[in-house]
Amino acid sequence: MDKRAEIGAFLKSRRGKITPEQAGLPVYGQRRVPGLRRGEVAMLAGMSVEYYTRLERGNLAGASDSVLDALAQALRLDVTEWEHLYALARAAGTGGTRARCRPKKATVRPSVLRIVEGLHDQPAYVRNNRMDLLAANPLARALHCELFETEPVNTCRFVFLDPRATRLYPDWKRVAREGVGVLRVEAAKNPYDRELSHLIGELSTRSDAFRTMWGAHDVHVFTEGTKRFLHPAVGEMELIHETLDLPGDQGLAITVYSADPGTPAADALQLLASWAATQQQETAPEQTGTEG
Repeated sequence: MDKRAEIGAFLKSRRGKITPEQAGLPVYGQRRVPGLRRGEVAMLAGMSVEYYTRLERGNLAGASDSVLDALAQALRLDVTEWEHLYALARAAGTGGTRARCRPKKATVRPSVLRIVEGLHDQPAYVRNNRMDLLAANPLARALHCELFETEPVNTCRFVFLDPRATRLYPDWKRVAREGVGVLRVEAAKNPYDRELSHLIGELSTRSDAFRTMWGAHDVHVFTEGTKRFLHPAVGEMELIHETLDLPGDQGLAITVYSADPGTPAADALQLLASWAATQQQETAPEQTGTEG
């Protein structure tokens, strides 16, 4: 991935989202661009136009924290975008001579598995920074039953390459944009992750929707929120999700879904648990022979 092009495209996309009115700038006559001009961003950030132009051309190497903070404030970046800008700057500072390497394969520790499997009434899974699901409890497998029919089990591949995803997620476009935003953040943090680069390249080649969303340079980090599902066996449910990073396992996080007690979503989760238990009984191997 071209680091300079990545930086330039991100900065251009952010200034293109801000109107002069939002930035508190006067507007005179007609403007050819909807967002801010380079000179306006430079003025808001307290730097010369020449210096900002150099930054937007992808040369963030050596930019101080104060410069990045001023730029983030001028572009009205949110917390996730701010951190993304810092990640791009760190990547730019490594230079272009570092050998591309394959990161160590993440494994789920037994203690983490016990946590996930101990949540009997809440769907829970462990994912890595590429959105691969590495471990899941039975209720999470039941909730994402169609996803777990694919190989490898990757939520972004499922969302963009499996037509069943648009049915499972009624808010498919939002789910898709958030997934792309997560990959965008991870690509800046881990520019030498070959598997991540291959995933992004595959989705860009095979999905027009992914290619369009990737070009928007939006970023996202999963923390908490709600997600709607239209499950093939249980029907519609809206669940609360929390994502907890595992500090001791870089790139891994636990996601847990739940519902407020007494709500239709809680009833749907109970129905899902019953359905999952029935499915497990039907697929369990029959015991043969008797003890003598």
